[in-house]
Amino acid sequence: MRDINTFLFDLDGTLVDSAPDLATSLNLTLAELGEAQFSLPEIRGWVGNGARTLVHRGLSGSHELDNAISETHINKALEVFLRHYSKYVCHASALYPNVSETLHTLKQSGFNLALVTNKPKAFIPAILEGFNLNHLFDLCIGGDSLEEKKPSPLPLLHVCKEFSVSSSQCVMVGDSKNDILAARAANMKSIGLTYGYNYGQDISSLNPDWVMDDVGSILDILSLSH
Repeated sequence: MRDINTFLFDLDGTLVDSAPDLATSLNLTLAELGEAQFSLPEIRGWVGNGARTLVHRGLSGSHELDNAISETHINKALEVFLRHYSKYVCHASALYPNVSETLHTLKQSGFNLALVTNKPKAFIPAILEGFNLNHLFDLCIGGDSLEEKKPSPLPLLHVCKEFSVSSSQCVMVGDSKNDILAARAANMKSIGLTYGYNYGQDISSLNPDWVMDDVGSILDILSLSH
């Protein structure tokens, strides 16, 4: 990591365990629409591809999307979901271990920090403020900020452009396939975290540059005290 000056972090499943609030909001949505509801463990396995896909999975009752469900019904359900989630966005969510300490140490050590998530951008400020992380990120990219979201490399390359850095100076940190694939497509190094939401797939099978059980291990590699 000698030449690295910028870290890009995913949000859900990487910094924050948001599944409890997403599950509450999804079940409220499904109940309002007269649909079956699901347990937190089931919904946890559906998180990670943005709000629309989560809602579609809820309506499908499965990780596999039911393409027979109309766009109109999905759009209506998404509208209901976003209304509920706006009330529960930081209610039962929690930071993963060593997240705050790691981000603060990286910031104090002079690294550029960016947030690159597939979550709608409107929900980012409330989460960051709720965990007192809002002052740490120089740039926040949501799933609807640009024309494409992860696994497209576009959001990652946008960060490089905004910071005037090359992709070789950056590391993407995430818990899912989308993060690792986006980093690879952007010619960027990646850290795969073994916790979070990766649909039961071992993150190491995607061959990130580093695999970590704890985000705080970034500081160990950089020889920064924590």
